[in-house]
Amino acid sequence: MNKLLVTNQEKISLVGMGYVGLPLAVIFAEKGIDVIGFDLNSEKIQTYKKGVDPTHEVGKERLVKIKNIEYTSNPEDLKKAKFHIVAVPTPVGKDNVPNLKPVEGATKLIGQNLTKGSYVVFESTVYPGVTEDICIPILEKESGLKAGIDFKVGYSPERVNPGDKVNTVEKIMKIVSGMDEESLDVIAKVYEMVIEPGVHRATSIKVAEAAKVIENSQRDVNIAFTNELAMIFEKMGIDTIDVLEAAGTKWNFLPFRPGLVGGHCIGVDPYYLTYKSEQEGYISKLILNGRQINNGMAKFIAEKVIKMMIQNDIRIKGSRILIMGLTFKEDCPDLRNSKVIDVINELKEYGVEVIVTDAVADKKEAKKEYGVELKELKELKNIKDIDAVICAVKHKEYLEIKLDELKTICRNKKTLLVDLKGCFDKEEAKKEYIYWRL
Repeated sequence: MNKLLVTNQEKISLVGMGYVGLPLAVIFAEKGIDVIGFDLNSEKIQTYKKGVDPTHEVGKERLVKIKNIEYTSNPEDLKKAKFHIVAVPTPVGKDNVPNLKPVEGATKLIGQNLTKGSYVVFESTVYPGVTEDICIPILEKESGLKAGIDFKVGYSPERVNPGDKVNTVEKIMKIVSGMDEESLDVIAKVYEMVIEPGVHRATSIKVAEAAKVIENSQRDVNIAFTNELAMIFEKMGIDTIDVLEAAGTKWNFLPFRPGLVGGHCIGVDPYYLTYKSEQEGYISKLILNGRQINNGMAKFIAEKVIKMMIQNDIRIKGSRILIMGLTFKEDCPDLRNSKVIDVINELKEYGVEVIVTDAVADKKEAKKEYGVELKELKELKNIKDIDAVICAVKHKEYLEIKLDELKTICRNKKTLLVDLKGCFDKEEAKKEYIYWRL
């Protein structure tokens, strides 16, 4: 298969052209392989055709140079490819039950356009068993073909870290798996063409699915531990970051930090694992408790802000609070499952007016997703009478803001500055502000 791809006798399709699919399409195309970039969102496809990268993961300069990606919203174009990679979102519903509709829909479209001799590899995060128990039957039903005979299936979990310009997709070792030895070998060799550190061949598809879902579950539990520490040390009057920096001098202390846990991975993936474990008769204790702690951080932060305002004689009802940052992480425009909106909503319940700015988020998307009217960073000079500032996301643009510049928009001499991500120097900030950080 890899020889056929290199010689352009066969093509690769990427189904789902977002934060995962676009970078993958680009690195394959840069190796000279013809790529079909498919997404149901025709507006997104038109954006890519113009050489614009709304994800900021690849960049316009790199994108416009690539001529061998065929961007399309026409499912029939998938027939041109023999190697299909599925990279669609796998969110959870309001009750935290896995929502497999996107991956099921993508699988159905591939099945309807599947040809003999094809390979289908799923990258979307799922619980163990989804690929074989749900996706393969859909492929067989829609195509009329038989898995293992007419086509092969594998799973290779995405490991993209949005906004990270160092650990990019081609620099992270890839887990690969297949339904049999032949498919495992083919899938491994295809990915080895573009993944610099190489691949790890998992012993089964279920092992690969499980490996992915525990990666972010592990991070979630560790962050929950530091968030619980933040709540404990707050009652003791101890600075949590000072404690973590002191403890971090030991070689094997893990460098996790407290904060809001959102996004489409860490705040979601644990529910895929616990959902499946419940089906097997085991109710998670540690993982679900970690989720509960992390989900409660927005309320904890909002209540701390209100308490500090009261303690410092800052009026609550009708006060104006500026929140800097709405995306789920720094230097990334992704707004999905951002927990900053939970802080905003909690504060509004106290009758507070909340003004929001973000250095990288799309204004239209913020309005559509959360009903938030974003202010431009350059408009800070026009914002007046701010009673409290919450720096919620560590965008690099915010690190360049001077404390005295921020002071010009504040109503009182002593303004509350809540620094959730350590954007400012603590000692300097305490000279001019009522300062608190997680």
